[in-house]
Amino acid sequence: MQLTGFEGQAAFVAGAGGGIGRAIVAALADSGAQVFASDLEAALEDAPKMAGVTWAALDVTDPVAVAAAVAQAQALYGPLRHGIFAAGILGGADMLGTSAQDWQRVVNVNLNGGFFVTTELARAMVVQGRGAIVAVGSNSADIPRLAMGAYPASKAALHMHMRCLGLEVAPKGIRCNIVAPGSTLTPMQTGMWADASGARAVIAGNLAIHKTGIPLGKLATPQDIAQSVMFLLSDQAGHITMADLYVDGGATLKA
Repeated sequence: MQLTGFEGQAAFVAGAGGGIGRAIVAALADSGAQVFASDLEAALEDAPKMAGVTWAALDVTDPVAVAAAVAQAQALYGPLRHGIFAAGILGGADMLGTSAQDWQRVVNVNLNGGFFVTTELARAMVVQGRGAIVAVGSNSADIPRLAMGAYPASKAALHMHMRCLGLEVAPKGIRCNIVAPGSTLTPMQTGMWADASGARAVIAGNLAIHKTGIPLGKLATPQDIAQSVMFLLSDQAGHITMADLYVDGGATLKA
């Protein structure tokens, strides 16, 4: 099945400098979309040149900057058809060991940034009466985790935000969905590994710390996540909104 709805259409990606974000940008560009790809300046230092892609610095925790970036994207490419929030950072402490500063740091990016970006995108799309927005959440939104601090909580809140936003803008012709990756081969994932056995440990799981393994026996790639995002943005998903698509090899054991 060929996904449609991208050729010549404008797309906005926040968090475009990460592994999943870059895969989303590449998939959009390959499908003929005009892409405004944004992230922190440091994350874009080695951004590859792609036809139809404009790379731009953006701090998603700054609502004024977010509004300006969305306006810039529309001035450059016209009305936005697709919007993606793929920014995210980890918090690495136990809940009782998480400082107020670390909690705020994680929530500011994962939840507040998601709120600023997706609502600004929705405001722009309401004017034209169509559009699709996808937030990259996490399967940790559905499974409690040890030693991760604020991360699962921020992602669970992001998921509910997207459902509430989706309910509000559905009558305006705008769809809002969530892709929830599990363990994916990105620097965020590999940065948590102590040695080369990290992948095997993730796939196997660990009963002692209540961590499920991956039934499919492999980690996701950024392209796996990007293709799932593309489906939810596409015309073929035109009757899907407020949905969570878990792309985790079965790790959540979710019905």
